[in-house]
Amino acid sequence: MEEQDYTRRSQRPKKRKLRKGRAIFTLLLLCIIVIVGYAVMQYRSGLELANDTKVAQEDFSGDTIKGDIENYLILGVDTRGEEKSRTDTMMVLSWNKANNDIKLVSFMRDIYADIPGYQSYKLNTAYYLDGVQLLKDTLTNMFGLPIHHYALIDFKNFESLVDILAPNGVEMDVEKDMSENIGVELKQGVHHLNGQELLGYARFRHDAEGDFGRVARQQKVIEALKTELLTPTNMLNLPKFVGAAQGYITTDYSSAEEMQQVLKLLSKGKVNIEKATIPIEGSYQFQNFSHAGDSIVIDVEQNKAFLSEFLGISLE
Repeated sequence: MEEQDYTRRSQRPKKRKLRKGRAIFTLLLLCIIVIVGYAVMQYRSGLELANDTKVAQEDFSGDTIKGDIENYLILGVDTRGEEKSRTDTMMVLSWNKANNDIKLVSFMRDIYADIPGYQSYKLNTAYYLDGVQLLKDTLTNMFGLPIHHYALIDFKNFESLVDILAPNGVEMDVEKDMSENIGVELKQGVHHLNGQELLGYARFRHDAEGDFGRVARQQKVIEALKTELLTPTNMLNLPKFVGAAQGYITTDYSSAEEMQQVLKLLSKGKVNIEKATIPIEGSYQFQNFSHAGDSIVIDVEQNKAFLSEFLGISLE
C-alpha cells in the first residue's frame, strides 16, 4: 500500500511539468497564429492599396546568368500620366549571391549613347524610344554589361512606398536649402523626410553640381532606405510594404520570385552597398549636339575597364 502511494506521489510533478509544457506550447502557437494573421492582413492591405497603380509590364529578355552575380537594371520614371517618359534614374544593382556583396552603379542620364536602331541620343532617351529592353540593349552594347532582370517604379509610387516603410520619415542630412523644380521646400540640416520630400531631395539638380550632385543624392537615398528596411522598429511595416511593392514596382519577376529574392538577400545578414557612378572622373567631356542638346561624351573603354574591376566580372 505504501509503495503504491509513493508511486502516485512521484508521478505528480511529471504531470504538472507536462501541463506547463503544453500551456507554453499553446501560448507560442497562438502567438505565431496572431503574427502570421497580422502579416497576411497587412500584406493584403498593401496589395489593395497599390491595386492598378504600377507602370505596365514590358517585354524583357534578360541575359543568361553565369556564376554567382546577378545584375538588376533599376529605373525610376516620372510618367505624369503620359504614355511615354524618360528615365530620370538609371542604376544597375549587382548582387554577388556567394558573399552577399552589393554594388550599385548609377549611370548619368545625359551620357551620349549609341542607341541600337536609332540615332545617338542621351542615354535616358532609350527608354522613351522603346522601353526597358532598348535601354538594356544600349547599356549592354556600350559596356558589355550583362543585365539579368529589371525593376521599374514611377515616382508617385516611390513616395507611397517610403511612407509605408517609414511613417515617421527617413532621416536625411540635407546639405543645402532646396526647392527649385522639386515640388517641396527643404531646409539645410538633418530632417525626417516623408516620401514626397525624399523624392524631391533625390531629384534636385539646380546647383553647381547639376546631375552629378543629383546622382550622389540618389545613392544616398538608396542607402538610407536600406537602413530603414533593416531597422527592427520598422518590422511591423514590412508586410504592408512588401504587398504594396508587388503593385507599385514593375519587374520581370513573378510575385513569388520577388519574395524569394528578398528573403535570400535578408537571410544572409548585414547588407553593405558599394556605390559608383558612370562616367568616372576624368573620363568625359561636355558637348552640345543640335539634335540632343548638352550631353556627356565619355571614354567608353575607360569606363568599361572600371566597371569590370568594380563589379568583378569580365565584360565582353
